[in-house]
Amino acid sequence: MTTPKAARYNIRPVERPVPAPEPASGEHLFDNHDDGFGNLDFKRPEDRPATETAAPATASATLHRVPRSQEDEVAAAIQAIMDEGHTSRQLRRALLIAQKRGFQPRSEFDAVRILRDAGIDPFSRASMLHIVSPETDPQPKLDGPAPQSRELTRLPGDTVNLPERTKPTPLPSTQQRAEVNQAAEILRMQQDIARRRRRRLALLAGRLFAFVFLPTFLAGWYFYVIATPMFSVRSEFVIQQAGPAGGGGAMGGLFSGTAFATSQDSIAVQGYLQSREAMGRLESDLGFREHFQDLKIDALQRLAPDASLEAAYKVYRKFLKISFDTTEGVIRMDVIATDPQVAARWSEQLISYAEEQVDHLTQRLRADQMKDAQEGYDKAQEELSASQRRLVELQEKFKVLSSETEVGLLVGQIGNLESQLTQDKLSLAQMEANPEPNQARMEPIKQRIATLEAEIAVLRGRMTEKAVGETSLAEVQGELLVAQSDLQTRQMLLTQALQSMETARVEANRQVRYLSLSVSPIPPDEAAFPRAFENTIVTMLILLGIYLMVSMTAAILREQVSS
Repeated sequence: MTTPKAARYNIRPVERPVPAPEPASGEHLFDNHDDGFGNLDFKRPEDRPATETAAPATASATLHRVPRSQEDEVAAAIQAIMDEGHTSRQLRRALLIAQKRGFQPRSEFDAVRILRDAGIDPFSRASMLHIVSPETDPQPKLDGPAPQSRELTRLPGDTVNLPERTKPTPLPSTQQRAEVNQAAEILRMQQDIARRRRRRLALLAGRLFAFVFLPTFLAGWYFYVIATPMFSVRSEFVIQQAGPAGGGGAMGGLFSGTAFATSQDSIAVQGYLQSREAMGRLESDLGFREHFQDLKIDALQRLAPDASLEAAYKVYRKFLKISFDTTEGVIRMDVIATDPQVAARWSEQLISYAEEQVDHLTQRLRADQMKDAQEGYDKAQEELSASQRRLVELQEKFKVLSSETEVGLLVGQIGNLESQLTQDKLSLAQMEANPEPNQARMEPIKQRIATLEAEIAVLRGRMTEKAVGETSLAEVQGELLVAQSDLQTRQMLLTQALQSMETARVEANRQVRYLSLSVSPIPPDEAAFPRAFENTIVTMLILLGIYLMVSMTAAILREQVSS
């Protein structure tokens, strides 16, 4: 709701004398200075000139008209009152007192002047009591109609008991009272600010104590007094390779001797040692779960008697720290237990598990390589044996040890018979060359030549022709040659299979991985955990960070909601 400007500045409308109308003329025809409010003046008293403030507003505005010589004195008095710096509340109170006593001031400042001229302090409590008092003021009434009273009607016989009037006390000047009030107000504000600051500091200290310092104290008390000491055993080992793979050629040995050559194997071993299988083997061999279920361990670190496999695995991952350095290829393992001897035994057992895992990683590759080579060699041997049996069967079947030998024998017989036949034919030709040949001698020679030719024809037939119930020598020789060539081929394949198997054996030996222990597990003589001071400081920093984040979030949300 908008307050009118006149009410905001406590401006009372004062009637101004209306000037006499001037005769109309051509140059003042449109000079109209009327503002729509008639002769009402809404200027604040402090904005009016001293002459206008001291001048009477209307004939009924003042009780006594002052002469023109006194206007300067009235204006000076009002100006002095204005310079005193009274508040609007004090001025309204003075105006109310003046109206209650029957005065008709022109403004609040004029009311202060009139009351002071009448010997009344407008800012005293006695004057305020007069406002609510039903008695009439013995001050002389001014000319003009008395204002209508707002007092309640009293019944006959009612008496009003009012406190006796006190003697007026000397009051300090208005300027001094204003300075005293201002200093008191400043002091009150400073005290209020200090009080609120102390309250906020007390609340801040309480919150910090409740959410930061008290939990930090409890954590430190746990780390220093209650926590069970834990011993850590460190060991380091590296996985090495026997030699570079031959299949890679020049690039096969590029990363030989570096961490990159066995990085996959190292990562695989690290994952195996952190797996549930390794925990299960350690549980069955050395009793991992029973160790952490001992009642000597504090409640926060002790494993419950009926703990599940997952709970035991969480404890296993917590107290087994394994890291792999990719630059050096070294696996570092820290085993933590309540007893240093137990921690050392656990570390040795885990290293043995790692060695088995390393052997298992390359065993399949080496077995596959040797398996293929061995299968090829065994197959070549079986085929060679089959070829040899087939050749023997053919030799037994044809009763021929060697087809080439049989052919050579037949060719030799044919050659001998051919030479004998040629001699007989020459002898017969000599006999026929006589004029009178001896027929008795010629007949045996002719029969012998016929016999030789027949025998030669039979021998030649045995080499190329197949007789009834018999096999020709050409067929026998062909089958034997095929069997012999197959036998030679199988022998060559067996030789190659043997070479491949030897090569695979060499390659398998090169693929061998072995674990080299660089730092052996040694039981320590001092506990490594808990680190009481470091853990307490870290706990305090974490709680302080959480408190700061929550406080900032709450402040931002409060600012957003309030805006």
